[in-house]
Amino acid sequence: MASIGFIGLGIMGAHMARNLINGGHSLFVNGAHRVPDDLAKSTTVLADSAAIARVADVTVIMVPDTPDVANVLFADDGVAKGLTEGKLVIDMSSVSPVETQAFAKKINALGCDYLDAPVSGGDVGAREGTLTIMVGGPQKAFERAKPLFELMGRNISLIGDNGAGQTCKVANQIIVALNIEAVAEALLFAARSGADPERVRSALMGGFASSRVLEVHGERITRRAFSPGFRIGLHQKDLNLALDTARKLGIALPHTANAQQLFNVCIAMGGEGWDHSAVARALEVMSNFEITRPAGPVQADAQKSEAHPVSIPR
Repeated sequence: MASIGFIGLGIMGAHMARNLINGGHSLFVNGAHRVPDDLAKSTTVLADSAAIARVADVTVIMVPDTPDVANVLFADDGVAKGLTEGKLVIDMSSVSPVETQAFAKKINALGCDYLDAPVSGGDVGAREGTLTIMVGGPQKAFERAKPLFELMGRNISLIGDNGAGQTCKVANQIIVALNIEAVAEALLFAARSGADPERVRSALMGGFASSRVLEVHGERITRRAFSPGFRIGLHQKDLNLALDTARKLGIALPHTANAQQLFNVCIAMGGEGWDHSAVARALEVMSNFEITRPAGPVQADAQKSEAHPVSIPR
């Protein structure tokens, strides 16, 4: 069994680490940040990332953003300081494809392999070991890492060279954001027309509109279950990557830009930490109507159209 360093024990990372432990692997984690109680008992806690890289055959990183990965890798006590030839670094964060290529070159120069392997599937997929894992890097390194990936996910694909995994993840985040927006708009329309939005969602699950987003996030919307999950602030970061890259490529992503504006509305309401399904709240504010309160058939007079106003969080 491999000796694995795992850096980044957040909502998803903690579940991923548990699945590796359940697979029989020994884990080393960074004690400079909070370690969940159960993982503190079942792992070896070390002082910093360099110490982890010295003792681990494989170092896995799962942190929020591109600067965080850069810091974990190249700070004075970072992973690069502890690497020796032949080791493997796997970044499972969702970060810039361009920066990922630069990170890989620096790690390769130390005689080590680098994989970018961002994931999709949220906290549920992380907990159940059913994540989709999109990998960029050399085939040989991918084959070495695949038994570890199989403990954390089901749909595991080598997309191409370093950076290709991150490109695939950005594409995934575009699709997810637009699907959540579509589901939220549909449920808002149904509720304001007088239909029970949960019954509408259930009926649509049997037709061509059925999707994982409708199933999971549609239910979050109708039940007002906006605890993350996947935080709006992180999805906003991913769409920033999409829009920034689109500008550099000279392509138009108009609906992605619109979804980003809805995330901006939520963050302006204090919702950076809400689950990304809470994009529905931005639409509710714009429409002055909450999805869980069907008001009966739409009336022509203005007084009826203002029924059930939305209270904006402070």
